[in-house]
Amino acid sequence: MHILVTGGAGFIGSHVVDALIKEGHKVVVVDDLSSGREENLNPAARFYQLDICSPELEEVFGQEEIEVVNHHAAQIDVRRSVADPEEDARVNIQGLLNLLQTSLRRKVKGVIFASSGGVVYGEPEELPVDEQQPKKPLSPYGVSKLASEYYLYYYARVHGLHYIALRYGNVYGPRQDPHGEAGVVAIFGQKMLRGEVPTIYGDGEQLRDYVFVGDVVRANLLALEKIKTGLGVPSPDNLDALAYNIGTGRGTSVKELFRLLKRVTGYEGDAQHAPARAGELKRIYLDADKAARELGWRQEVELEEGLRRTVEHLKRNV
Repeated sequence: MHILVTGGAGFIGSHVVDALIKEGHKVVVVDDLSSGREENLNPAARFYQLDICSPELEEVFGQEEIEVVNHHAAQIDVRRSVADPEEDARVNIQGLLNLLQTSLRRKVKGVIFASSGGVVYGEPEELPVDEQQPKKPLSPYGVSKLASEYYLYYYARVHGLHYIALRYGNVYGPRQDPHGEAGVVAIFGQKMLRGEVPTIYGDGEQLRDYVFVGDVVRANLLALEKIKTGLGVPSPDNLDALAYNIGTGRGTSVKELFRLLKRVTGYEGDAQHAPARAGELKRIYLDADKAARELGWRQEVELEEGLRRTVEHLKRNV
């Protein structure tokens, strides 16, 4: 198939591109390289350096005969979204609408959307969180992800554009940016390898659902198979019918993550502590039973093994 991967030079998107090419698909990457990296690009993919809000996107769809869109391009920094919600909405909402409108005109078969199980639910009432639990996003970034799912639902109900939304846990693995604010595994790992002191914000008891990027890639491949077979129109009384949590079902504290990374890296120091970040969730981890039942997806890479693979990659780039 001819598949467009937006954000295909980024951390998760580039791994998705590699897997799609390995499966024999023709892959086109659109990325403005604001956070993606040229070295992540697979040379077998056709690359367009382009903002997803650009009207030039229409030409890419036409020239490349796009059949499926895998949408990973996004503004993902929660703190930046709080500081500049208009820019967050420009990229995450206007960019999505540009893709969806173009997809309609070009008769695209379906869209796979990278959503976030870490932000759309807010502070959950029950753990682990399943797809039906209340949505209470606490940042403009979370609002933009949830709004995007509602737009996808509208385009499916009214226009028949198939989609699947994958609500990721905290994705980690090789190519994760150690300089951003969203990649605690890469940040801690790089600092430990350099002999620097990592910082734990708050008491370190915050729970997160760490899922390895290779497992996330498999979820994207399984979602593509479901798109190929045709999904039908989602039920009007179930906005979450085509949304799937992609996580491990287990919460790992920041303290425990630090301990595991110490063992993997051989770091002998302690962390320094700083005040908790305003608005940070205390606990979130995901129930992925629905993905197991309907997509055939389950976690395969356990946390310590995934950390070892990530650290091996970081060692080559310290």
